[in-house]
Amino acid sequence: MVAEKYIHFDWAVKRMLRDKANFVVLEGLLTVLLEEKITITEILESESNQDSYDDKFNRVDIKARNSKDEIIIVEVQLSREVYFLERILYGVSKAICEHISLGSDYDKVKKVYSVNILYFDMGTGQDYLYHGRTEFKGVFSNDILQISRKQQGTFRKWPAGNIFPEYYLIRVNQFNELAKTPIEEWMEYIKDGVIKDDTTVPGLQEAREKLRYISMTADERLAYERHLDNIRIQNDVINTAKNDGFAEGEEQGFAKGEELGFAKGQEQGFAKGQEQGFAKGREEGREEGILNEKTENARKMKSKGYPLQDISEITGLSIDEIEAL
Repeated sequence: MVAEKYIHFDWAVKRMLRDKANFVVLEGLLTVLLEEKITITEILESESNQDSYDDKFNRVDIKARNSKDEIIIVEVQLSREVYFLERILYGVSKAICEHISLGSDYDKVKKVYSVNILYFDMGTGQDYLYHGRTEFKGVFSNDILQISRKQQGTFRKWPAGNIFPEYYLIRVNQFNELAKTPIEEWMEYIKDGVIKDDTTVPGLQEAREKLRYISMTADERLAYERHLDNIRIQNDVINTAKNDGFAEGEEQGFAKGEELGFAKGQEQGFAKGQEQGFAKGREEGREEGILNEKTENARKMKSKGYPLQDISEITGLSIDEIEAL
């Protein structure tokens, strides 16, 4: 039996899931991730949502609300971006400012979640899902700042984590698990386009119906296949650049290492030679001293009429050497 072929998530979220009729799929992902019912209200139109040849490098911003009427900004990032974290901060700040009316009290500021699905390698770490939030920790005591019971009525959203933005970084390339939990099933689809036939995970049930490859028109399939080709080309370019950079770095590193090694070798060689020279000098001096002592003893014994053979056996000198004394 041939497995059902589903449209890749990165394409679907940029083209098909932007349709209000298909919001339920993304709502399912956010519901699983944030562990509460999420409802998408609109796609935030910006320059990143425009259709273009290089749209594979762009992002999609989604506005949603949870049961507490908190704003959620979902950013799907597909490109390699040096200032990605800075852009996340800018996007969150912009979302907060855009959703509070001029002159409104600050208690009207809405909570913002930034959910970022990364189709590129970012940082180092073993996990595929990272969560960040703000809290105030004592510099010396290391405790978390709390508010008094009296202040709780005034600061209804305290602690800080309930006020400040929260960030989710989903590192798609890092996921290599066997899908057992709802979030793992979603990761399996996001990374490999696989959806279990018997899935009960929110959003994936609807995705099985709405994101079938076979349901696409001929023109949609052509555009979709071209998109996949572009991604392959992009990955090839990135991998080639990475490999070239590695090779160049290896070559430069080897040359630099060789140069440093030679210099170090010279330095160490001098030190080693000096050490060996001292040792050799000490050894030669010791041997010369021993020889002098033997010669002097042989001369004394010879002057007293000792047999040459006996002198040779005692001192280790040859008979010729003794006769020459």
